[in-house]
Amino acid sequence: MEATQVIIRPVISEKSFALADAGKYTFRVHDDAHKTEVRQAIEQLFDVGVLEVRTAWVKSKPKRRGYTNGRTRKWKKAIVQVRPGETIPIFRGLEGTE
Repeated sequence: MEATQVIIRPVISEKSFALADAGKYTFRVHDDAHKTEVRQAIEQLFDVGVLEVRTAWVKSKPKRRGYTNGRTRKWKKAIVQVRPGETIPIFRGLEGTE
């Protein structure tokens, strides 16, 4: 898989911004991607050194619209820790937007 296929998008939430202050960044990744592919993709796309990669599955949630019941999709996320002093620029400048 190419690096652009492995990393789908950054996860924008309060928790992800709190982790970004500690040098940990959260991304939605391809369901079949493993930690080594995520590490290589982050290093290639953002030119940073990766210390650690943690992956987790986000469970689906039940949803309703009228009488129709359904569920959202489950998806895989990765929390990537970069070397001290390095940052990923995509997370900078988003803190003041509402």
